[in-house]
Amino acid sequence: MTIRVLLADDQALLRATFRILIDSCDDLEVVGEATDGAEAVELTRRHRPDVVLMDIRMPGTDGLAATSAVCADPDLSDTRVLILTTFEIDEYVAAALRSGASGFLGKDVTADALLDGIRVVASGESLLSPLATRALITRFLTSPAEGARLAAPDDLSGLTAREREVMAWVAEGHSNDEIAEKLFVSPLTVRTHVHRAMTKLGARDRAQLVVIAYQTGLAQAPPLPPGATF
Repeated sequence: MTIRVLLADDQALLRATFRILIDSCDDLEVVGEATDGAEAVELTRRHRPDVVLMDIRMPGTDGLAATSAVCADPDLSDTRVLILTTFEIDEYVAAALRSGASGFLGKDVTADALLDGIRVVASGESLLSPLATRALITRFLTSPAEGARLAAPDDLSGLTAREREVMAWVAEGHSNDEIAEKLFVSPLTVRTHVHRAMTKLGARDRAQLVVIAYQTGLAQAPPLPPGATF
C-alpha cells in the first residue's frame, strides 16, 4: 500500500526537494503541497493523506495551529502529523506533541532518516529521538501549561499492571519488539497492550501515550548529562 504524504512548508525549494525524494520511492507518494498552516489543514481535509510533513514556522497560520486543527478533527483520525523544524527542541514542538503530532525531525535530517520517519509514523508508531524526548520532558512536558495536561495520575487506575508496565517501557523509547523481548511475550501482545492503554487514556497515538506517562508520573525523566543545556 502506498503511503500518501502532504508537504506543508513555506520554502518552495525545500518542498520540491522533499517531493523528488519521496516520489522516488515506490511505497511513498506526495499528494499535495501547502505553503502555510491554513492551506495545510484545507488540503489535509481534501486529500486525507496518511502523513502530513509539517513545518512549525510558517507565515500566517503556523504549523502548530495547523497540527492542532488536524489532530482535533475526528474525520482525520487516520492522518498522522510529522513535525519538521529547524530548532528540534523547543516549546512549540512540545505543544505540537500534546496536540497530537506523532513525532518530529530536524530539517538537517538525512534523506534515509526522513523516508524512514514517514514510514514509522504512517505505521502508527511515534518518532521521538531519546535525546530530544528527554529534553522535551525535562523542560516542558512534566510541567505543562494550564490546560495542557493530557491526563491526571488517577486516570491510570483503569490500566492493568501489565498495561502500565508496557506503557513505561514505551515512554523510555523502546519499540514493541524490544519490549516483547524484555517481557518474554510476542510483539503482537505488546501492541495490544499499547492500544488498550491508548484507548483507556484517550491518547491519539503512541506519542501522546509517552506524554501521559511522564505527566502522570508513571515514567520519570532521567537526569541530563553533566554540562548539557537545552
